[in-house]
Amino acid sequence: MHTPVMVDEVVEHLAPSRGGVFVDCTVGLGGHARALLDAGATRLIGIDRDRDALARAGEALTAFGDRVSLVHGDYRNLAEVLDERGIETVDGVLADLGVSSMQLDAPDRGFSFRRDEPLDMRMDRSSGATAAEMLAAADERTLADVIYEFGEERHARRVARAIVDAERTRRIETTGRLAEVVRRAIPRKGYSRIDPATRTFQAIRIWVNRELDGLDGFLSRTVGRLAPAGRLVVITFHSLEDRVVKHTLRALQTAGTITIRTKRPQVPTEAEIERNPRARSAKLRAATR
Repeated sequence: MHTPVMVDEVVEHLAPSRGGVFVDCTVGLGGHARALLDAGATRLIGIDRDRDALARAGEALTAFGDRVSLVHGDYRNLAEVLDERGIETVDGVLADLGVSSMQLDAPDRGFSFRRDEPLDMRMDRSSGATAAEMLAAADERTLADVIYEFGEERHARRVARAIVDAERTRRIETTGRLAEVVRRAIPRKGYSRIDPATRTFQAIRIWVNRELDGLDGFLSRTVGRLAPAGRLVVITFHSLEDRVVKHTLRALQTAGTITIRTKRPQVPTEAEIERNPRARSAKLRAATR
């Protein structure tokens, strides 16, 4: 079952009871969108790179009829989506970043090393190279930089070398084989709660989907499309994203464009984490135009 993260906090900050047009930039399976519409949003535009997610969101939101518009696209192209619909400003924007539960759980998507499946990792399977293709084409230095920067893996060079060596023998085309190569490359020092492959898988997923590319520009452009007193909420799931959001919002506040509503990022309650363990790493930041 799909459980949207921090849904009460999202509704509180975006205040859809004001009415108006709201955008869910990463609509996923429609959980946050449904909550916003139930709470009074007049119209909702949902964007997602994943066509499978959009189809599921369409089913979940069918009762709201023409109050909902679903768009296949990248959240960073929000301005173009609004321009195509003749919308100058909106009253609230939500960007819930990261991989959805559906993507993690669905077979053959390649996001998880819990199952052995094709190494894809693309959020949008209609375009771009798969993780397997990108690994096969990358040199050792590029891989080391990716794994260190996006995974914060201190054994990045050792892991990159192991991946390149393994590729010479036989292409790495499944999640199981990649996880095996990474685990062998990382020195074991007693029990660890986190699987040794976790950081490398995160790094490759971010690299394949360009998750950090243009995030700061997206935030600046989005704030420019908010109506006076319009609200922005961003939920991140790893420190790299949160760092970009924090610094960009601070710069926009210093410029007098927004007022930050969250002095520190809000995190899920213990009760929510117990219900939905994947919410554990979520951080929410909000601002008002």
